[in-house]
Amino acid sequence: MKRIMSRSFVILIVSLAMVAGICLLAFRLLTQNEQWVAQAYNGHVASSNGLAQAGDITDRDDVTLAYTDDNEERIYHEDYSTRCALMHLVGDNSFNISTSVQSMYRSELTGYSFVFGLGLPKSLRTNNSIDLTVDADACKAAYEALGNKKGACVVYNYKTGEVLVDVSTPTYDPQYPPEITEDNESEYDGVYLDNVVSSSYTPGSIFKVVTAAAAIENIPDIYNRTFECTSSYDIDGANITCEYAHGTLDFTQAVAQSCNVACAQMAVEVGAEKMTETAEKMGFNKTFEVSGITLSKSVYSLENALGDNQLGWSGIGQFEDLANPMHMAMMCGAIANGGTPVTPYLLDSDSSILHKMGVIEAKTSEQMLSPDTAAKVQDIMRATADYYYNARGLTMGGLNFGAKTGTAEVGEGKEPTAWIIGFTEDENHPYAFAVAVEEGGYGISAAAPIAQAAISSLVNNP
Repeated sequence: MKRIMSRSFVILIVSLAMVAGICLLAFRLLTQNEQWVAQAYNGHVASSNGLAQAGDITDRDDVTLAYTDDNEERIYHEDYSTRCALMHLVGDNSFNISTSVQSMYRSELTGYSFVFGLGLPKSLRTNNSIDLTVDADACKAAYEALGNKKGACVVYNYKTGEVLVDVSTPTYDPQYPPEITEDNESEYDGVYLDNVVSSSYTPGSIFKVVTAAAAIENIPDIYNRTFECTSSYDIDGANITCEYAHGTLDFTQAVAQSCNVACAQMAVEVGAEKMTETAEKMGFNKTFEVSGITLSKSVYSLENALGDNQLGWSGIGQFEDLANPMHMAMMCGAIANGGTPVTPYLLDSDSSILHKMGVIEAKTSEQMLSPDTAAKVQDIMRATADYYYNARGLTMGGLNFGAKTGTAEVGEGKEPTAWIIGFTEDENHPYAFAVAVEEGGYGISAAAPIAQAAISSLVNNP
C-alpha cells in the first residue's frame, strides 16, 4: 500500500508540473508571440531577412526612410547621407543594431498576427508602417557636421517630447552594408551602437550645470561669494588645475567662464551627500526609457573618492562622472521647462493627437529642479551663451539660447571628449540638445557647430 501511495504521489507531482508547464507555455504564446516570430531561427523570417513583408518607415514629414519593393527587397532613402544619418534609428537588414526600429518593432512592421501569423495578404493587414518623430533633413545636417568624428547628436522638443534629431557615428550605408573584416574593423569600432541612447561619456564642464544647481540650493550666500583663480588651487595636498587664471569671479561668472577652481570649491562646500542628492534629482544614477529603449545611465558616484580633492574633480565633471547624451538633453529640457522634464519619444504613435495639439500635457518624468532653481540655472546658461558663445559667432538658428560646453579629459593618451548641451527659447522652436564628440577637443569648436547645424536646419526648413 505504501508503495502505491508513493507512486501515486510521484505521478501527482509530475502531472502538476506538466500542467504548470502547459499553462506557462500558453501564457508565453499569448503574450510573447510577436517576439517568438521575430527570432532569427524562424525559417520564414530568416529566409526573407525578416523584412520581406515589412511596412514603410517615415519621418515626421512623411518622407519615406525605408520600404519594401515588389521584389521583397528592403529599400532605404535615396540620399546617401540621409541613409547613413538614420541608420542607427531605422536599422538595416542585419538587425545588429538592437535599438533600431527594424529590430525592436519587427513584428509590428511585418504585420504579424497571432491568429493569421505572417500569411495574411497585405491588402487585408492592418497598417504596419511606422512614423518617426525625427526630421530627416536635420539629421542629415547633423551627420554631415559630424563628418568622420565619432559621437552623438540629439535634439528634442522639450514641450512635446518629440525627438527631432538622433544621429550616431560611426555609421554606414544600410543599403550597401560593408563587410567588416580584421583589416577594417578598427574603422567600424562601435558601429552597431547608437551613441545617443546606448553610450555614456565623461561629461567634463557640462556637469558644472549640476554643480551650479547644487550650490544654489545648498550655499545660502552663493550670489554674494567671489572666487580667486590663479589657474590652480590646492585641495587635500593636490592641485585642482584650470586652463586660465581667471582672477576674481562672482558665482555666475565662475560658471559662465567654466572655472575649474571655483566649481571644485563649490562641490567641496556642498559636500558629497548633497552633491549626490542634486545629481540624482537631475537624473544621474537613474534608468530612463525612450520608446521602449532603455538609456545608458548617467553616473555620479563618490564611492571610490578618497577625499575632497576627488570630490572637487567630480564637481567639474571628471573623476568617475559619466553622462548619456539623451539624458543630457532631457536635463536641459527640464531646466528650460521650469524644472520639469518631458519624456522624449521617437515613435509618432507614442503620442496622441490631443497631446500634439496641446490639449493635454506631454508625459513628464519626476521633477528635476524647483522652478526657482531652474530659473537661476537658465540665467547662468544664458549668461554663458552671451559671454562665450555669441562672441565667437555661435548661433542656434537665430534663436535665443542657453548652453554649456565641455572638454572632458579621458586619459590614455586620447584627446578630450567635446560636449555642448543647452536649450533654445522660442515658442515655436523649444529645443533641448546635446552633442558629444569622441576625441573632439574643445566643445566650442568640435561639438557646438554640430548642434548649430541641426537646429538651424529645423528652424530654416520647417
